[in-house]
Amino acid sequence: MTESTGIDPEDTKIITLARSARARNGVPEGAAVRDETGRTYVAGTVALDSLKLSALQTAVAMAVASGARSLEAAAVVTEAGAPAEADRAAVADLGGPDTPVLLAGPDGALKSTTPAGPTA
Repeated sequence: MTESTGIDPEDTKIITLARSARARNGVPEGAAVRDETGRTYVAGTVALDSLKLSALQTAVAMAVASGARSLEAAAVVTEAGAPAEADRAAVADLGGPDTPVLLAGPDGALKSTTPAGPTA
């Protein structure tokens, strides 16, 4: 973990990547996930007439399509509140219920960290 932020440098990296995807694509959310080998997958919100996916769902799908077997962490950058249950479920499907989901604001500041699995 870094002394100044208390956030692991690898987690800071996926927040930065998610923030970049959001800004670059002009979408409401950006997300990034890190797989078991350290590879990262970055995505923005998909909002087509025939297909709607959150940024986090898209990043998980990209990881699966690229052969990832597990996730170490996920990050979403948004102005919205906590990640939706469907987003956390997608992360849990690949990473397990204890995989951390980092929520950051558009400025990149970490708002919360929750497990992917049910919190109740």
